[in-house]
Amino acid sequence: MVAPDDVAKAAANLQSHLSSNVANVSQRAAIAALTGPQEPALEMLKAFDRRRKLILGELGKIPGINTPEPKGAFYVYPDVRGLLGKTWDGVEINSSLELCDFILDKAEVALVPGEAFGPSGYVRMSYALGDDALLEGVQRLQKLFS
Repeated sequence: MVAPDDVAKAAANLQSHLSSNVANVSQRAAIAALTGPQEPALEMLKAFDRRRKLILGELGKIPGINTPEPKGAFYVYPDVRGLLGKTWDGVEINSSLELCDFILDKAEVALVPGEAFGPSGYVRMSYALGDDALLEGVQRLQKLFS
């Protein structure tokens, strides 16, 4: 920083307090999460496991989609190369980016194209939503690609 010494010292002091010190509120929250009741976390674990099974089962009904079982988080990363290089509803789809745009336009389901993470041919789908909304979204995909 180019500034008078007193201004530079004040700015350095402010920066130090903003970014270099412990976050007491976060530390207290972490302690409570680790030492407090675990039932809410266990319920979330059950819900995510149920949703993971649901999305895997329903995506498995769509020819051209192959979904490996995720071992963590709340996303699936299906291989959609079986849907590429084809014409769907009069639109030729050649990349997962084009596929995601098509799905958003036709089925109103938002997916993240594989190009955001590397290669085309894959999409990322979250299952961190309610069971009913999750099922409805996947059923829209089933209808679109039936």
